[in-house]
Amino acid sequence: MTIATTTRVLGQLRHDHRSVALILVVPALLLTAVYFLYENENLPPGVPRTFDRVGLMMLAIFPFVVMFLVTSITMLRERTSGTLERLLTTPIHKADLLFGYALAFSIMAALQSLVATGVAYWIFNLDIKGSPGLVVLIAVINAVLGVALGLLCSAFARTEFQAVQFMPVVVVPQILLCGLFVAREHMNEVLEGISGVLPLTFSVDALKEIASNSEATSAMWQDALVMAAIVVGVLVLASLTLRRQTR
Repeated sequence: MTIATTTRVLGQLRHDHRSVALILVVPALLLTAVYFLYENENLPPGVPRTFDRVGLMMLAIFPFVVMFLVTSITMLRERTSGTLERLLTTPIHKADLLFGYALAFSIMAALQSLVATGVAYWIFNLDIKGSPGLVVLIAVINAVLGVALGLLCSAFARTEFQAVQFMPVVVVPQILLCGLFVAREHMNEVLEGISGVLPLTFSVDALKEIASNSEATSAMWQDALVMAAIVVGVLVLASLTLRRQTR
């Protein structure tokens, strides 16, 4: 049932050229914009480029944001169009349905991460100590996290506009508190405590480990496993909150 759902969703995406472009092209274009923001900075010899730090983080954040939007809106359309209602009259289980969607979008997320990482390394010469393969791994997990949260939030939205409204509630706080703009240890105690339990924080911490170490560290694997556990937990929660249709 899960594979059948995955195949159906991928077939729908294949004919939705705008969604495919949003998933595969937009993160690379946004990364390009970040690169040119810092193109003319003057740095002393030996000082790393700002792009090497910020661009690396964007490789995880952009897929997370894009997959959250695409997934939440796509799932909402399935409900409002009656497709979900028809599917749930069959023997398919809610978990099969949700994990099928997650697998389909995870495949797209992997392609998205490969494209964005390829642009960062081979066009903009991203310079970090760690392996590009590890960067892709964290980026994919982060994109799948966006998928899982998008599936969960879609259950509480009745229109596409309401689905988008979850962005400032679910996505923006994580971006602000993940340690990208201000080091977590420099935040006040309340914000630091909140940041310590947000999924995106583990992603940023894992990428920092990759940036500063030539080999995978235990801290990086720990952050990656925590993120994977959060993804599974959110998907299970989403299956419990899945409703047949929006009334």
